[in-house]
Amino acid sequence: MKARIGIALIVALLAGTLAWAAFAPLQASSRDQLFEIPKGTWERRMKGDKTSVLPERITLTLGVRDVLLLRNNDTVPQVFGPVLIMPGQDFRLPFAQLGEHPFDCTAHASGTMTVVVDPAPGAGLARLKWRLDSLLNRNG
Repeated sequence: MKARIGIALIVALLAGTLAWAAFAPLQASSRDQLFEIPKGTWERRMKGDKTSVLPERITLTLGVRDVLLLRNNDTVPQVFGPVLIMPGQDFRLPFAQLGEHPFDCTAHASGTMTVVVDPAPGAGLARLKWRLDSLLNRNG
């Protein structure tokens, strides 16, 4: 009998947590999504290293995480779109429009990077999936 009550409490707690995650408003302590260009990136490029230090596609969520924050930890300037980011400098680029936004980027082997801006997920299953994806991507 106690085991059944314990299982029922666990199921109720899990169901409550999932309901909260699916319907609670999205909030973030900061709207910045940080990506860092590590020291030595330019040197590696000059030696022929084709490894990208940033993802080819960065996905932001409008109204939640919709400011791209690039931090240049390299010892040389890096170009992102029309902007020259000096060593030790941060560059913030807020996005207010949905869609795919391509940029030239010297931190990539391909020389380009695309920023995808998705709409904030609506309440229900879409919001639950967004929260789970965000949790997994933060820890992955």
